[in-house]
Amino acid sequence: MPTAATGVHSGAGVPGTIVALAGTDSCAHHPFVPRLLGARAAGRDLADAIHALCAVHGRANMLFEAAARQRIPDVDHRWVDDAAAAIAGERGYLAALTAAVGPLPSTPGQAESDSAFAALRHAFDTLAGSDRLGCATGAAIALLIDWQTFRRICDTAAGRVGVEIPESELPDEGAIVRLSAAAGASPAVHRAMRFGAQQAFAQHRGLFCLIEARATARDRH
Repeated sequence: MPTAATGVHSGAGVPGTIVALAGTDSCAHHPFVPRLLGARAAGRDLADAIHALCAVHGRANMLFEAAARQRIPDVDHRWVDDAAAAIAGERGYLAALTAAVGPLPSTPGQAESDSAFAALRHAFDTLAGSDRLGCATGAAIALLIDWQTFRRICDTAAGRVGVEIPESELPDEGAIVRLSAAAGASPAVHRAMRFGAQQAFAQHRGLFCLIEARATARDRH
Protein backbone atom coordinates (compact mmCIF):
# COMPACT_ATOMS: atom_id res chain seq x y z
CA MET A 1 0.00 0.00 0.00
CA PRO A 2 1.65 3.28 -0.98
CA THR A 3 1.65 6.05 1.55
CA ALA A 4 2.84 8.87 -0.62
CA ALA A 5 1.61 11.58 1.70
CA THR A 6 4.06 10.43 4.36
CA GLY A 7 6.93 9.98 1.94
CA VAL A 8 7.05 6.31 2.97
CA HIS A 9 5.96 3.34 0.88
CA SER A 10 5.30 -0.05 2.37
CA GLY A 11 7.10 -1.98 -0.34
CA ALA A 12 5.19 -5.25 -0.48
CA GLY A 13 2.35 -3.65 1.45
CA VAL A 14 2.20 -6.36 4.11
CA PRO A 15 -1.11 -5.95 5.98
CA GLY A 16 -0.66 -5.11 9.64
CA THR A 17 2.72 -3.41 9.39
CA ILE A 18 3.16 0.04 10.84
CA VAL A 19 3.96 1.56 7.44
CA ALA A 20 0.78 0.05 6.03
CA LEU A 21 -1.11 1.51 8.99
CA ALA A 22 0.43 4.90 8.22
CA GLY A 23 -1.38 4.82 4.90
CA THR A 24 -4.61 5.63 6.73
CA ASP A 25 -3.70 6.75 10.24
CA SER A 26 -0.68 9.04 9.99
CA CYS A 27 -1.13 12.78 10.48
CA ALA A 28 -0.19 13.33 6.82
CA HIS A 29 -3.79 12.42 6.03
CA HIS A 30 -5.33 15.05 8.29
CA PRO A 31 -7.33 17.50 6.13
CA PHE A 32 -5.73 20.56 7.71
CA VAL A 33 -2.20 19.62 6.66
CA PRO A 34 -2.62 20.73 3.00
CA ARG A 35 -3.84 24.12 4.22
CA LEU A 36 -0.65 24.55 6.23
CA LEU A 37 1.54 23.48 3.31
CA GLY A 38 -0.22 25.59 0.68
CA ALA A 39 1.22 28.75 -0.79
CA ARG A 40 -1.68 30.73 0.67
CA ALA A 41 -1.32 29.41 4.21
CA ALA A 42 -1.87 32.20 6.74
CA GLY A 43 1.28 33.18 8.57
CA ARG A 44 -0.49 33.04 11.91
CA ASP A 45 -1.68 29.48 11.20
CA LEU A 46 1.84 28.35 10.38
CA ALA A 47 3.20 30.08 13.46
CA ASP A 48 0.54 28.48 15.64
CA ALA A 49 1.32 25.03 14.19
CA ILE A 50 5.02 25.47 14.95
CA HIS A 51 4.25 26.52 18.52
CA ALA A 52 1.90 23.53 18.88
CA LEU A 53 4.49 21.06 17.61
CA CYS A 54 7.02 22.56 19.99
CA ALA A 55 4.57 22.35 22.89
CA VAL A 56 4.17 18.59 22.35
CA HIS A 57 7.56 17.50 21.02
CA GLY A 58 9.92 20.35 21.83
CA ARG A 59 11.23 18.52 24.86
CA ALA A 60 12.77 15.09 24.67
CA ASN A 61 10.39 12.24 25.30
CA MET A 62 11.53 8.80 26.34
CA LEU A 63 10.29 6.75 23.39
CA PHE A 64 13.70 6.04 21.92
CA GLU A 65 15.27 5.49 25.32
CA ALA A 66 12.51 2.98 26.09
CA ALA A 67 12.97 1.29 22.69
CA ALA A 68 16.68 0.94 23.39
CA ARG A 69 16.08 -0.39 26.89
CA GLN A 70 13.37 -2.89 26.00
CA ARG A 71 15.35 -4.88 23.47
CA ILE A 72 13.25 -7.15 21.26
CA PRO A 73 14.87 -10.56 20.75
CA ASP A 74 16.17 -11.18 17.20
CA VAL A 75 15.53 -7.57 16.11
CA ASP A 76 18.37 -5.20 15.20
CA HIS A 77 18.33 -2.19 17.55
CA ARG A 78 21.25 -0.27 16.07
CA TRP A 79 18.80 2.19 14.49
CA VAL A 80 17.62 3.54 17.84
CA ASP A 81 20.63 5.71 18.68
CA ASP A 82 20.78 7.20 15.18
CA ALA A 83 17.04 7.90 15.18
CA ALA A 84 17.22 9.49 18.64
CA ALA A 85 20.07 11.75 17.50
CA ALA A 86 18.15 12.71 14.37
CA ILE A 87 15.05 13.62 16.37
CA ALA A 88 17.19 15.65 18.78
CA GLY A 89 18.47 17.63 15.79
CA GLU A 90 14.93 18.11 14.55
CA ARG A 91 13.94 19.45 17.97
CA GLY A 92 16.76 21.98 17.74
CA TYR A 93 15.41 23.11 14.37
CA LEU A 94 11.89 23.28 15.79
CA ALA A 95 13.09 25.39 18.74
CA ALA A 96 14.83 27.84 16.40
CA LEU A 97 11.70 28.11 14.29
CA THR A 98 9.49 28.66 17.32
CA ALA A 99 11.59 31.69 18.21
CA ALA A 100 11.70 32.92 14.62
CA VAL A 101 7.96 32.81 13.92
CA GLY A 102 7.28 35.15 16.82
CA PRO A 103 4.81 35.01 19.70
CA LEU A 104 2.02 32.47 19.89
CA PRO A 105 -0.93 33.93 17.94
CA SER A 106 -3.74 35.15 20.17
CA THR A 107 -6.43 32.48 20.12
CA PRO A 108 -9.66 32.09 22.12
CA GLY A 109 -9.59 29.20 24.58
CA GLN A 110 -5.84 29.23 25.18
CA ALA A 111 -6.15 27.66 28.63
CA GLU A 112 -8.03 24.70 27.17
CA SER A 113 -5.38 24.34 24.47
CA ASP A 114 -2.62 24.33 27.07
CA SER A 115 -4.42 21.51 28.90
CA ALA A 116 -4.72 19.57 25.64
CA PHE A 117 -1.01 19.99 24.91
CA ALA A 118 -0.21 18.70 28.39
CA ALA A 119 -2.46 15.69 27.82
CA LEU A 120 -0.68 14.91 24.56
CA ARG A 121 2.71 15.07 26.25
CA HIS A 122 1.42 12.77 28.97
CA ALA A 123 0.16 10.31 26.36
CA PHE A 124 3.64 9.99 24.85
CA ASP A 125 5.17 9.62 28.29
CA THR A 126 2.70 6.82 28.97
CA LEU A 127 3.63 5.04 25.73
CA ALA A 128 7.31 5.35 26.60
CA GLY A 129 6.64 3.93 30.06
CA SER A 130 4.67 0.92 28.85
CA ASP A 131 5.94 -2.45 30.07
CA ARG A 132 4.50 -4.16 26.99
CA LEU A 133 7.49 -5.20 24.89
CA GLY A 134 7.33 -3.48 21.51
CA CYS A 135 4.85 -0.75 22.43
CA ALA A 136 7.43 2.04 22.81
CA THR A 137 9.26 0.82 19.70
CA GLY A 138 6.07 1.00 17.62
CA ALA A 139 5.30 4.48 18.92
CA ALA A 140 8.86 5.60 18.15
CA ILE A 141 8.58 4.34 14.56
CA ALA A 142 5.24 6.14 14.17
CA LEU A 143 6.90 9.32 15.44
CA LEU A 144 9.58 8.96 12.75
CA ILE A 145 6.89 8.58 10.10
CA ASP A 146 4.80 11.53 11.32
CA TRP A 147 7.89 13.68 11.74
CA GLN A 148 8.20 13.72 7.98
CA THR A 149 4.95 15.71 7.91
CA PHE A 150 6.16 17.88 10.79
CA ARG A 151 9.33 18.57 8.79
CA ARG A 152 7.37 19.68 5.71
CA ILE A 153 5.43 22.14 7.87
CA CYS A 154 8.63 23.36 9.52
CA ASP A 155 10.31 23.86 6.15
CA THR A 156 7.30 25.80 4.89
CA ALA A 157 7.44 28.06 7.96
CA ALA A 158 11.21 28.43 7.63
CA GLY A 159 10.83 29.64 4.08
CA ARG A 160 8.40 32.30 5.27
CA VAL A 161 10.61 33.68 8.04
CA GLY A 162 14.02 33.25 6.44
CA VAL A 163 15.38 30.48 8.66
CA GLU A 164 17.95 28.23 7.04
CA ILE A 165 16.57 24.74 6.46
CA PRO A 166 18.99 22.12 7.79
CA GLU A 167 19.54 18.82 6.06
CA SER A 168 17.37 16.11 7.56
CA GLU A 169 19.13 13.24 9.32
CA LEU A 170 15.92 11.26 9.76
CA PRO A 171 15.96 7.62 8.59
CA ASP A 172 15.24 7.23 4.90
CA GLU A 173 12.23 5.47 3.43
CA GLY A 174 13.88 2.09 3.17
CA ALA A 175 15.05 2.18 6.76
CA ILE A 176 11.58 3.01 8.06
CA VAL A 177 10.05 0.18 6.05
CA ARG A 178 12.58 -2.25 7.56
CA LEU A 179 11.94 -0.98 11.08
CA SER A 180 8.21 -1.33 10.59
CA ALA A 181 8.56 -4.92 9.39
CA ALA A 182 10.63 -5.88 12.48
CA ALA A 183 11.77 -9.14 10.92
CA GLY A 184 12.36 -11.70 13.65
CA ALA A 185 9.89 -10.29 16.15
CA SER A 186 7.20 -12.56 17.58
CA PRO A 187 3.51 -12.09 16.74
CA ALA A 188 2.92 -10.73 20.25
CA VAL A 189 5.62 -8.11 19.80
CA HIS A 190 4.22 -7.16 16.39
CA ARG A 191 0.81 -6.62 18.00
CA ALA A 192 2.37 -4.45 20.69
CA MET A 193 4.30 -2.44 18.10
CA ARG A 194 1.16 -1.89 16.07
CA PHE A 195 -0.72 -0.81 19.20
CA GLY A 196 2.00 1.69 20.11
CA ALA A 197 2.00 3.06 16.57
CA GLN A 198 -1.79 3.33 16.48
CA GLN A 199 -1.74 5.32 19.71
CA ALA A 200 1.00 7.65 18.49
CA PHE A 201 -0.76 8.26 15.18
CA ALA A 202 -4.02 8.94 17.05
CA GLN A 203 -2.33 11.51 19.30
CA HIS A 204 -0.89 13.32 16.31
CA ARG A 205 -4.23 13.39 14.53
CA GLY A 206 -5.68 14.86 17.70
CA LEU A 207 -2.92 17.47 17.68
CA PHE A 208 -3.83 18.55 14.16
CA CYS A 209 -7.52 18.64 15.07
CA LEU A 210 -6.56 21.06 17.82
CA ILE A 211 -4.42 23.15 15.45
CA GLU A 212 -7.35 23.29 13.03
CA ALA A 213 -9.81 24.23 15.77
CA ARG A 214 -7.52 27.04 16.90
CA ALA A 215 -7.32 28.38 13.32
CA THR A 216 -11.11 28.28 13.05
CA ALA A 217 -11.46 30.14 16.35
CA ARG A 218 -9.10 32.88 15.15
CA ASP A 219 -10.94 33.17 11.83
CA ARG A 220 -14.17 33.85 13.74
CA HIS A 221 -12.68 36.77 15.67
